[in-house]
Amino acid sequence: MRLVVLSGRSGSGKSTALQALEDVGFYCIDNLPALLLPELIRLMLAEEYPAQSIAVSIDARNLPSNLKQFPAVMQQLRQHPELNSETLFLDAGESTLLRRYNATRRRHPLTDQNQSLQQAIRTERELLEPIANLADLRIDTTRLSLYELRDEIKLRVAGRSEQTLSLQFESFGFKHGVPLDVDFTFDVRSLPNPYWVPELRGFTGRDPAVVDFLSRADDVSEMVQDIREFVDKWLPRFQANNRSYITIGIGCTGGQHRSVYVAEQLAGYFRAHMDNVQVLHRELSQPAAGHPHD
Repeated sequence: MRLVVLSGRSGSGKSTALQALEDVGFYCIDNLPALLLPELIRLMLAEEYPAQSIAVSIDARNLPSNLKQFPAVMQQLRQHPELNSETLFLDAGESTLLRRYNATRRRHPLTDQNQSLQQAIRTERELLEPIANLADLRIDTTRLSLYELRDEIKLRVAGRSEQTLSLQFESFGFKHGVPLDVDFTFDVRSLPNPYWVPELRGFTGRDPAVVDFLSRADDVSEMVQDIREFVDKWLPRFQANNRSYITIGIGCTGGQHRSVYVAEQLAGYFRAHMDNVQVLHRELSQPAAGHPHD
């Protein structure tokens, strides 16, 4: 049986993620008290429940004492011979969470007469730290639309079969900040920049003209090969250590040309050797508007 524990700060997209998992056949439970998780699994295994994939949302509505005990609960579950368990944590930047709540005028579960919305968002981060620290996969939804988040969940989480590793390459622009959810970051700003070629400026690293320009540069080929060899060397060791997800960030200045090209080249290579390889171009995605998540 496969168990996905889903958590994250309010407004980060937990409801959207849970619905995406339900759409692909997961048996989903929202807002389960953390200490009831072992009993739920025991009952479902004992009754030979037909659902072989379960997703459980655990969030800050739990008692703080229960959240503190979550690491011990997960350690117990990870030792179960009939269970493949993993933890997924969603988050977004504080300003994004504030904007989403202000747009919908919903009440944050931790706000009261003594605590403002901003204080509640910060308190929630502290309460959920025991879960966030154990996350097998963290997803920053700051720039993801509702549809992009659904696709990410379906491709990376639901699309990952048991005991396989999900690998994602994420291009980004350093001038917009380093992504919160990457495991490794490679800086490709030293490579020739198509931006300074006027006829290439309006294209991206996926367009043939830019691909041709970068593929003819020796520095670019060497960089791609060096990153590929690093990932090739260390992926088996992560798999041996029961890692389920790896996200590799490729950054250039604006996230339009070099990082996009390098991420595409790497994804293409590893797709020939692995089942679940995704590529995300952060700066080419449309920013989320309003409050589409959770």
